[in-house]
Amino acid sequence: MTSSLSIGLLSVGCIFGGALLGLLLRGLLPEPHLRDESKDTVKVGAGMMATISALVLGLLVASAKDSFDTAEAEMTQRGTKIIFLDRLLADYGPETKATREQLRRTVAASIETIWPEEKTGALGMTAYERTNGMEVVKMTLFKVTPTTDAQHQLLATAQQIISELREARWLLIEQAHNIIPIAFLVMLLFWLTMLHLSFGLLAPRNGTTITVLLISALSVSGAIFIVLEMTHPLQGMIKVSSAPMRKALEHLGE
Repeated sequence: MTSSLSIGLLSVGCIFGGALLGLLLRGLLPEPHLRDESKDTVKVGAGMMATISALVLGLLVASAKDSFDTAEAEMTQRGTKIIFLDRLLADYGPETKATREQLRRTVAASIETIWPEEKTGALGMTAYERTNGMEVVKMTLFKVTPTTDAQHQLLATAQQIISELREARWLLIEQAHNIIPIAFLVMLLFWLTMLHLSFGLLAPRNGTTITVLLISALSVSGAIFIVLEMTHPLQGMIKVSSAPMRKALEHLGE
């Protein structure tokens, strides 16, 4: 999959290129094409494209922010469940020591996979999808044999939480594969490029104009980059915080 940064840079090139093309056309078009009546028509078309582009880009930003907030809330809930699971196993007794140790190793491995301290070539979510630590945790718990009613209840609750954690893990993995349709991005980029072309067509050719058009291209391209990054909140440059999982790891084994 093309990276968000690559698409962002491509957007800058297309949008700013459209603005430069507009400046070039301004010097090549015959005078009748640059009269007030023609400029008014261009302004109307530019206003329409600006409205549509702003609406679509705003909806994309809102949707991406919602996905990011949902993933952040799910990660906080996951950390809470892991701490609660460890406490249940501790209440059960020393028979669950192996399960608690495996749980700690699983959490530590997940943190290192999604939020590695050293950048590696492998994608975090790709490696995370291949892990099976929580399945191993559940298998170690099968070896525990309860002898009292309290242990039966604690074991059943622990198994239920592990099942919920496994389900939540696959939900995160599936959400990581959500993508914005390419045709949608292409159409949005076309609107923005034509919009900036109209800006260049109506603007005088000088350093100030070119600088303003470049800043405008960088701004809208930055918005596209942020949307693409926040759509995948567990990979890329913009990720959800690892604080809930690291806090959970600190409390495991206490």
